[in-house]
Amino acid sequence: MNIIFFKSKSEKHLEPLHSYTNKIGFFPIAGSTFAENIICRVQKIITISAKLEIQIREDFWPSAELLKLVSGKKNISIKDEQEEILLRLFSEKNCEEEIIQVDTKSLIVKYSWDFLKINEEVVSELKENKINGTIKEGVNIDGVVEIDEGTVLLPGVYIEGNAIIGKNCKIGPNCYIRGNTHIGNSCHIGQAVEIKNSIILDKVSIGHLSYVGDSIIAEKTNFGAGTITANLRHDGKNQGSLINGKSMDTGRRKLGIIAGEEVHTGINTTLYPGRKLWPHTSTLPGEIVKTDKQS
Repeated sequence: MNIIFFKSKSEKHLEPLHSYTNKIGFFPIAGSTFAENIICRVQKIITISAKLEIQIREDFWPSAELLKLVSGKKNISIKDEQEEILLRLFSEKNCEEEIIQVDTKSLIVKYSWDFLKINEEVVSELKENKINGTIKEGVNIDGVVEIDEGTVLLPGVYIEGNAIIGKNCKIGPNCYIRGNTHIGNSCHIGQAVEIKNSIILDKVSIGHLSYVGDSIIAEKTNFGAGTITANLRHDGKNQGSLINGKSMDTGRRKLGIIAGEEVHTGINTTLYPGRKLWPHTSTLPGEIVKTDKQS
C-alpha cells in the first residue's frame, strides 16, 4: 500500500495557529501528527494490497464508516460537494473508476477548532495503557492513558477518561485531567489545575489554580496562576468565533480558547469562550478577555 498526500486548494482559517496553515499534516494530534494519524487510520481499515495506491488530500479526515465502505474496491474516488477529490484508491489500470460523495461523519479541516474534534476521536479510541513515566503514590487513573518517559505524575492527580501525556512533563500535584486530553512534551501542569478535552502542545506551562476546557494551547505558552477559560454560553447555544471580522457558528456547544505560541497570561486572567489569542500576545493580571486578542 502506497499512501500519497496532496495539497488542498480550499481556503483555511487556522488562526491563530496559522503557522500550520501550509503544513496541516504536522499538527500534533494525540501524541502523533495529523498525517501520521491519517495513515494509521487508513492502514487499520482498508484492505492492504501491495498494488494499492491511496491519494488523500492533506486536510481530509475520513470517517471509519467511509473507509470501510471503500475497502476492497479497486478504483474509486471520494469527492466533496464541489466535486473536488478528497481521497482516491487506485489499483488497476484501464478499470472504470467509481465516484462516491463524502459522508457527513468525515471532516475537512478548515478551522483551528476542527483539530479538537479529531483529537477527541483518536484519544477516545485508546485501548490499552502505555505507561513509561513515573506515577507517584496517590495518583488515580480512571481511563486509558499513554504516559511517555520522563514524565512524573505527582500525588493527587486524577485522570478521568482517556489521556495522552508526552515526555518530560510534570503534572500536579492535585490536578484533574479529563475528557480526551492530549498534553505534549516538556509541559508543566501546576497545583490544582483542571484540563478538560484539550490539546496542549509542547513546552506549555499552566500555573496553579487554572482551568483549561475544550481549548488548544500552542507551544511555549505560559498561563499565569488562576487563568480561567470559559467554554459554555449561558443560553446553551453553539459557540461563535470571529473569522475575517464576522462571527460564525463553530458547531461546538463547548469551546474554550485557541491560543497561539508564546502567549503569556497574567494571574487571574478570565477568557470568554470561543476567543483567540494570537502568538506572542499577553494579558494583564486580572484582565477579562472579551474579544480576540492580536499582537
